[in-house]
Amino acid sequence: MSGGPAHLLTALFMAVAAMGYPSRHSATDLDATPRITVTFDELSGVRRFSAHTLNYSTLLLEDDRGILYVGARGAIFALNSSDVADGSHHTIHWEASPEKQMDCLQKGKNNKTECFNHVRFLQRLNGTHLYACGTYAFHPLCAAIDANKFMLPSHFEEGKEKCPYDPARGYTGLIVDGGLYTATRYEFRSLPDIRRNLYQRPLKTEESPLHWLNDAEFVTSVLVRESKDSPVGDDDKIYYFFMERAGEETTSFFDKSQVARVARVARVCKSDVGGKKILQRKWTSFMKARLVCYIPYYEVLRSVCSLDGGGWASTVFYAAFTLSAQWRTMEASAVCRYSISAVQRAFEGPYMEYQDWARKWSRYDGAVPEPRPGSCITDHSRRKGYNSSQDLPNSVLDFVKLHPLMFEEVKPAGGEPLLVKKNVAYSQLAVDRVQALDGHSYDVLFMGTGDGWIHKAVVVNSGIHIVEEVQVFRDLQPVESLVISHIQRSLYVGAASGIVQVPLASCARYASCYDCILARDPYCAWDGRACRSIATTDSTGLVQDIQSGNKGCRSSSGRGSLLWKNRTVLQGDDVLLPCDQRSNLARAVWLLNGSEVLGTGQDRLRVGVDGLLVTDTLPQHSGEYRCYGEEQGLRTLLATYSLTVLPELPRSPTAAPSPHAASQATNDMKVAYISAIVTLVVLCTVLSIILLYMSCLEKRKGKYVLGEPRPASVELQTVSANCLRKGPREEEEEELTYPDGCLRIIPGEAPTAATSPVKELPVAMPPLPPPLPAELTNGVGALPNVLRKMNGNSYMLLQQQEEPLASPLYSASFTEELSKILEKRKHTQLVEKLDESSV
Repeated sequence: MSGGPAHLLTALFMAVAAMGYPSRHSATDLDATPRITVTFDELSGVRRFSAHTLNYSTLLLEDDRGILYVGARGAIFALNSSDVADGSHHTIHWEASPEKQMDCLQKGKNNKTECFNHVRFLQRLNGTHLYACGTYAFHPLCAAIDANKFMLPSHFEEGKEKCPYDPARGYTGLIVDGGLYTATRYEFRSLPDIRRNLYQRPLKTEESPLHWLNDAEFVTSVLVRESKDSPVGDDDKIYYFFMERAGEETTSFFDKSQVARVARVARVCKSDVGGKKILQRKWTSFMKARLVCYIPYYEVLRSVCSLDGGGWASTVFYAAFTLSAQWRTMEASAVCRYSISAVQRAFEGPYMEYQDWARKWSRYDGAVPEPRPGSCITDHSRRKGYNSSQDLPNSVLDFVKLHPLMFEEVKPAGGEPLLVKKNVAYSQLAVDRVQALDGHSYDVLFMGTGDGWIHKAVVVNSGIHIVEEVQVFRDLQPVESLVISHIQRSLYVGAASGIVQVPLASCARYASCYDCILARDPYCAWDGRACRSIATTDSTGLVQDIQSGNKGCRSSSGRGSLLWKNRTVLQGDDVLLPCDQRSNLARAVWLLNGSEVLGTGQDRLRVGVDGLLVTDTLPQHSGEYRCYGEEQGLRTLLATYSLTVLPELPRSPTAAPSPHAASQATNDMKVAYISAIVTLVVLCTVLSIILLYMSCLEKRKGKYVLGEPRPASVELQTVSANCLRKGPREEEEEELTYPDGCLRIIPGEAPTAATSPVKELPVAMPPLPPPLPAELTNGVGALPNVLRKMNGNSYMLLQQQEEPLASPLYSASFTEELSKILEKRKHTQLVEKLDESSV
């Protein structure tokens, strides 16, 4: 165990002891490791069902009919319980209408998860019909479904008194003798409540002057037939398990600023009809008590399942708890077992009373009226004339209104949990009772986790042995429901993505007698040749040991003979001898030559989870190695090796290189390096010269044009001195010529012979302009605003400003010369397509 979780578990244990909940074992002693780990890819005999929907969380198994009913999002399925994947299923599509979905969306709900019809209730109503309820996009509806026709009826019932609005809200429901017993937060913003509807007198809990339920979140409900063979003529009872805010404690143990939430168990009587004047249409038998497991105020109730051994007096409850949100750095679960007698003792004990001045609940030590408040109608009550709850006196009913909470807590059997498992969050429980070969009955727990695994465990005395952990879903998702079929010997697992049918036992997974015995699986036994299911095999000659898991096999060690594997290495090398430990509880034991036991303290020998690592081998490491898995005092042979360590090979004289050859090789390498460097320097020099030459040409000519030069066709008209002073407005005109005879240069490419129908005349090169006076010796650079470049046939007219000319000579001589040149080219033809890259 790592240091962090170990310290946290120790802190939890100290907190429990400080709060008065001592345990005979530490938290680490109560932890259990699954013996076998079966990943998703190793599964066998598993069948799966899924359709085009989600949330297969409501299961109803009718084992005698061979049908598994599944309530999902927008659908109800009827599956073949012997094989859910055989394709013979029937489907009822029950989607929420678009109008209801739009209303749900307008309420601010999530149209990806909440605004659907999530089937939350599905049970047998009578011999011909099923009864189902769904959230129907926050407008709950219920329907009686003909099981034979398996189709929706034409009429639906209002479901706001029977089904929650919110699909994520805690909910539980039972149909008992025609009455629908449900518990949840029903209406959109209502308080949590326990109600009875359908064909019996409607009842619910009291809300004034005290709320019997304080922000309750329900987990499950269980019917216990206590009227059967009751010596006092008792009534059947429905037990509810839930979480709520603690009224008797205003703050939690560690965080004084938060109101603690605690686990509760409540009960009502099936024959309760409410009071006559007081508590009309309210429960007169409602009572609740705190349910503790290991860490009060910091444990969250997740799941409860029940089991009876043929009579209600032997009923036991198994409950799974997880740590509350305050323990963000740690994940752990606890499993506790409660007897029906412990629950009854709490309800028969003293009451609690709310103290207005202290604003908390405390023990009530006053007088208690007769008959006892909260009890069911029994033979003793009938002899006194109280044949129903409406006959009870007002004093009893007034007492019930103000004293719904019991003082005694319901503690687990043995005073401690069966299991405290770190790094696991159990979400669902299912339990089965198996008759073993030793004549004892063992409870087998199937515990679903929040990441899609199933832990199968057997309860032995006051502890739990986890037989195996099985990954039933590849994608991480919580297990939402578990149902056991005794006829099909299967476990049905419901989750968001579908239904999985898993065998209760996979005895063929245990290949040897020791594997079968050490598994301590009540479903499996060894018959001398293989591990088989006791349900399908004659018990004669079968071997099984659930109590200790080490008796029954004839030989002193399992797997008497294995193939030897040879390993040969050179001296000084490392070698790994693998040894696969199938059991997580086994310890690897290595023997050398049958006598020497190898351990982690040996020099150059390291025993790990993968095998034995021999480092820097020596000749004395040669020999026969055997790997055993030791568990429960038994050793199972897992691997055998024959290791041979060869001495170092002598060096050949001819192979040794001479000093001259080594020197020659060194010189050759130097020559190669120098040659490579010289080559790189020469290439860099050539590239530098080329780049320098290109730079010089760029500065001298200004621009390079690749390809054959083509003459440009430009129409030039008469230029006058006034053209140099044209304003911007006149420049924007789209006329080809100006009325005052000014120059306009239109760039473009001359048409080629192939494209122009008019034969193009050869164009003579214009003469160079005359030299400028001495005051303008910098040439073109002195005329930046007028003319920048005259190169061949191309001209560029730059920005024309309104400022006066810099030189009168320029405005006279240059203009006249330019006019003469342009007169010679005025007949040059223009092209239709202009070159936008020219100016």
